[in-house]
Amino acid sequence: MRKHYLIFLALLTFCWGQSQEKLTYQQPPEEILELVNAPTAPSVLIADDGKHMLLLYSDYYKTIAELSETELRLAGLRINPKTNIGSRTNYYNNIIVKKIGEKDGVQAEGLPQNPRLSNFNWSPDQSKMAFTNTTSEGVEVMVLDVETAKATKLTDAQVNANMGDVINWFKDGESILVKMLPGDRKPLVDVSEAVPDGPTISANDGKKAQNRTYQDLLKNPNDEFNFEQLARSELYKVKLDGSKTKWKETDMYTSISFSPDGNYVMTVTLDKPFSYLVPYYRFPNTTAVFDKDGKLVKKMLEIPLIEDLPQGFMAERTGMRDLSWRNDKPSTLVYVEALDGGDPQNEAPYRDEIFELEAPFNGQAKSLLKTKNRFAWIQWGNDDIAIAHDRWWNDRNTKTYLFDPSNPKKEPKIISDRNYQDVYSNPGNFITERNENGSWVLSLDKNNNAYLLGDGYTEEGQFPFLEKMDLNTLKKTRLYTSKLEGKLERLIEYNPEKDQLLVRIESPSEYPNYYYKSVIKRKGPMQLTAFENPYQSIQNVHKEVITYKRDDGLELTGTLYLPVGYDMQKKEKMPMILWAYPREFKDKNSASQNTQNPNEFTYPYWGSPIYWVTRGYVVLDDASFPIIGEGEEQPNDTFRSQLVANAKAAINAVDAMGYIDTERVAVGGHSYGAFMVANLLSHSDLFAAGIARSGAYNRTLTPFGFQSEERNYWEAPEVYYTMSPFMHSEKMKTPLLLVHGEADNNSGTYPMQSERYFNALKGLGATVRLVMLPKESHGYRAKESILHLLWEQDQWLEKYVKQKEEVNSSNVSGSN
Repeated sequence: MRKHYLIFLALLTFCWGQSQEKLTYQQPPEEILELVNAPTAPSVLIADDGKHMLLLYSDYYKTIAELSETELRLAGLRINPKTNIGSRTNYYNNIIVKKIGEKDGVQAEGLPQNPRLSNFNWSPDQSKMAFTNTTSEGVEVMVLDVETAKATKLTDAQVNANMGDVINWFKDGESILVKMLPGDRKPLVDVSEAVPDGPTISANDGKKAQNRTYQDLLKNPNDEFNFEQLARSELYKVKLDGSKTKWKETDMYTSISFSPDGNYVMTVTLDKPFSYLVPYYRFPNTTAVFDKDGKLVKKMLEIPLIEDLPQGFMAERTGMRDLSWRNDKPSTLVYVEALDGGDPQNEAPYRDEIFELEAPFNGQAKSLLKTKNRFAWIQWGNDDIAIAHDRWWNDRNTKTYLFDPSNPKKEPKIISDRNYQDVYSNPGNFITERNENGSWVLSLDKNNNAYLLGDGYTEEGQFPFLEKMDLNTLKKTRLYTSKLEGKLERLIEYNPEKDQLLVRIESPSEYPNYYYKSVIKRKGPMQLTAFENPYQSIQNVHKEVITYKRDDGLELTGTLYLPVGYDMQKKEKMPMILWAYPREFKDKNSASQNTQNPNEFTYPYWGSPIYWVTRGYVVLDDASFPIIGEGEEQPNDTFRSQLVANAKAAINAVDAMGYIDTERVAVGGHSYGAFMVANLLSHSDLFAAGIARSGAYNRTLTPFGFQSEERNYWEAPEVYYTMSPFMHSEKMKTPLLLVHGEADNNSGTYPMQSERYFNALKGLGATVRLVMLPKESHGYRAKESILHLLWEQDQWLEKYVKQKEEVNSSNVSGSN
């Protein structure tokens, strides 16, 4: 038997050892295939009145044929030029309308055959839902009447959805402002056949332009031409009977927003010159305000091309920015200006100042608030109450301010001042509700009490909560704490007037479902959905969150799964897969906190290692891999040593429980997790094999920062060198499976990163396999790709991890 096994292994090694392989898409073993093919539950949209919900169904995966449709990659966008919508758009293919309280829903009528639905947008009174349908020829707008469950097509397939923000309702709910293809659009240039009329030249006049390594940028004049044609739209006012009138002439519209009272419309349009260094959202642009009939009221802002921001994550341009409508006012604009020149290196008592400007926007802007950190967002309440938030990356600080918009001289109260990575101190999020204008504002009762929903992470576990805060005294009253035994209850929304709490309850074997509860009256729960668990084969798998310590005493966690049918009494030593993603912290307290819950539903999504519990593996998922740099020290200064310490602690912890064979442990990760894998295999002997997907391995190819590293290569060359697995390829002695999408669009993770790393490892004699997935981006979408990925991973694990013990024992036997 052993002889036959060795012959099989030799043949397998020969097949996998070839330089290139012509291999069609493969499928994983039946145990894994069954989980992939399980039907998925719909997404849920619930109307504010609590009377109806929409169930939106979709195919979880695209097909490789869909990913192979024509795609142009321009200025940070990926566009299907035939249909004029993002080529990677997620679509729904069915709608069920369900009255809350009734068991069964109603199939929406009027949907086209083979629908591809997206861009959902409620009407102001939420009696209707507008959305787009993508046909083979283009995009059309449809409207669903929620009460009758009937859908109607409003436009032909002439909508331009390339730049997003396609559908905006007029205040009366009887018309929609829609981006349409312009009548004067010119044919696109086929860049594969275009004959250049000169070189492409870029220049700089001495300014520093330290930009991340963006992908899908414009490269030449032909790209510029195509981008402009695809970005241009005409705006039409389309009534619910399908009649339409031109509302605004052709321009490159990006965002469109109505004032809360519906009397004004703010648009942002792109201008030239374009850039070959940055995506479209940093191109020159103009912000203007029109009345509801399309007449120009005022040009608010003209922004030049932004290629040269100061260094640092907190850098901002100077001047007016972040224009938005004040939600609690009919038509008041709000904007921000930097007080530190936009440069985080400059010392300043306040970083930003917030202003407001009332319609018709010709008066003097009024200062409302100054923030100590960089402004983040505001939750508007009423004339006297608003809550602002700021944040500062360098020390991970965030502050929350309670201020009086009607009296800027009144000192704001800082009601929260904390490290935003410290999840145990998170006070929760303020609840909002729609006001009479349909805008989201703070939910306040007659006594100026606000309400907060929190995730409730503590040292003892997770206990989501609802609190009431008296904004006069800042006193908090706990109204509800979730303590369901063996289940996780997520608190979604609370309506104080109705005393109605929307929750979603799940357990490892129970699919998440929605319920209404009464907090004050203690009634309920009233079940709203009844989705069943489609993953029956793993519903009884043992799952627990384990806590363990690193050598330096830092407490770590991970979610441990035991194989299907595993006998915990016998404790047979099994192979293990460790899956993780490094995260940077500025303090040990935050790094040691536990945000994992053993009661979460076990969901085997495409990139998950959970599938392998059906194949006899122990899985330690989401293992803590903190990288800490306190005070003046940066986390990456000791990146490698902390990685190895994290991995060693995780393996030792599961080994101490008696479940695993430490000689048969694999490590896997995606993106920055792949970067982690390559470093671990190069600088430790803890693992039998590794799986690295869509990573970056040479940091000199991302010289102006990466992940959470703000320093450029020339400021910290040793850090870039030390952290780059490519620079240490000669140390790789462990089998490594590299996977990458050929169309990766993530900043820094060029497909070239895996290709060059593979060539280096191959040249130095390492055991390595490179799988390039056609048409796939940073996350993989086509079902054919997903199945093949799972097959590749399974083959790799079977050969280099599960069978390692048999091979070793065979070698020992043969040597005797």
